[in-house]
Amino acid sequence: MARTSRQITVKVFRHLHELSLRFHLDRRTGGVARDLERGSTAVSDLLDWTLYTIVPTAVEVLLVTVLLVLAYDWSFALIILTTLAAYAAWSFIVTEWRTRYYRAAVEADTHANERAVDSLINYETVKYFNNEKHETARYDESLRRLEDANVLAQKTLALLNLGQTVIVAIGVTAMMWRAAAGVVGGRLTVGDLVLVNAYLLQLSSPLFFLGMMYREVKQAVTNLGRLFALLDQHPDVQDRPGAVPLVARHPRIGFEGVRFAYDPRREILHGVDFEIPPGGTVAVVGHSGSGKSTLARLLYRFYDIDAGHIRIDGLDLREMTQKTLRAAIGIVPQDTVLFNDTILYNIHYGRPDATREEVEAVARAAHIHEFIVKLPDGYLTPVGERGLKLSGGEKQRVAIARALLKNPAILIFDEATSALDSQSEKVIQAELERIQVGRTTLVIAHRLSTVMGADQILVMDEGRIVERGTHDELLAAGRHYARMWSLQQQERAVEVASQTAGGSALGMPRPGAERS
Repeated sequence: MARTSRQITVKVFRHLHELSLRFHLDRRTGGVARDLERGSTAVSDLLDWTLYTIVPTAVEVLLVTVLLVLAYDWSFALIILTTLAAYAAWSFIVTEWRTRYYRAAVEADTHANERAVDSLINYETVKYFNNEKHETARYDESLRRLEDANVLAQKTLALLNLGQTVIVAIGVTAMMWRAAAGVVGGRLTVGDLVLVNAYLLQLSSPLFFLGMMYREVKQAVTNLGRLFALLDQHPDVQDRPGAVPLVARHPRIGFEGVRFAYDPRREILHGVDFEIPPGGTVAVVGHSGSGKSTLARLLYRFYDIDAGHIRIDGLDLREMTQKTLRAAIGIVPQDTVLFNDTILYNIHYGRPDATREEVEAVARAAHIHEFIVKLPDGYLTPVGERGLKLSGGEKQRVAIARALLKNPAILIFDEATSALDSQSEKVIQAELERIQVGRTTLVIAHRLSTVMGADQILVMDEGRIVERGTHDELLAAGRHYARMWSLQQQERAVEVASQTAGGSALGMPRPGAERS
């Protein structure tokens, strides 16, 4: 039973990881975790009840009925069968009716768990806005709905138990009346009356067990239904029959007339065309919402494109297996989320079979090794939920180290230095440029200073490539890129001036200091 429960739970867990990004963007973690937990328990309970309660109880009822028929007459069997039929009918009808209330209680429980997990994950946001009372009120509202649903479920359960008790009591009374009539008529002895009574006691208890088991089985089936509903979810992105593995050393990447929309009513990319040569670097810049990060998601095949082709060495992504495609790509995302484990585990995650020396080597390359070794626990320092114990820059360096440890043929940097200060950015940028040598690289950036050395820079606006060329060529053209560069340089000058002014103010002598 334990093994079966484990195998089914693992199957659902694996299936959840196989589902597409679209499903996971819509799901609520707390609700899915609760359904998984209840479903796992339901599997174990069903097997337990079937093997150790329902089957033995059914055998016991059958044996008692056969003994009464053989030892006495058919009237006892008729009363037993009538009682069983009435008991089963009542249990079935009322249980089916009350299942809706149990289902409502399950829904309310799931919703309450979603609220709790969502609030705790966003603990800092709650604190930033001083909304503890608001979150508590929302959670209490969910628990109140759960309370109301549970009260209704308990009321209907009381009605079910009352009806079952009445039916069994009537059946026992009829049996005792029939046995007593036999004693008075001389057909049975007092000993027979005592024996029939013992049989009835042996029979009534299993009946109550069967009724309870049927109710519990229905509830378990409801929980299993939610578990199997997760299995019924199909990934949007699947390997085609005959998909081939990707073997990439110095791959060439091509986007050909790519069109894509998250929602059919609003297209994000409109016929995007560009190519990254083997070992080359192409940077994509543009304002927020222009579709830059969507390119990375499509290259990783989190989504399938609506039209056009994305090719690696001439082969369409849809013709290759997802596993080998993603094994060839290393990505440093803009929003780095770490596992609630140690720094060592999070870097090691890039390649779990890597040695400690390899982990430390990529940490040095990401310029985080010195920071780690100064911590009291070094590489065994926990990073907290979603890595919140680390700063944004520290998390991004861990992400860079993790991507380097994977040693991919294709690199994607999605705002990889956005959380770093200017000094750290320069150091990391030089290291990233060294790392990119020999690897086909797509750089998505907002700071134009980080993409000056790219072989080609694409400027995107509203899902279209409006300019392309090298840094110098785009500046000479004097269009979108040049305006963005000028604006960022002005912002940088203002920032430096404010820092200089702040430093001068801090260095000024206090009034009267020269006289003292």
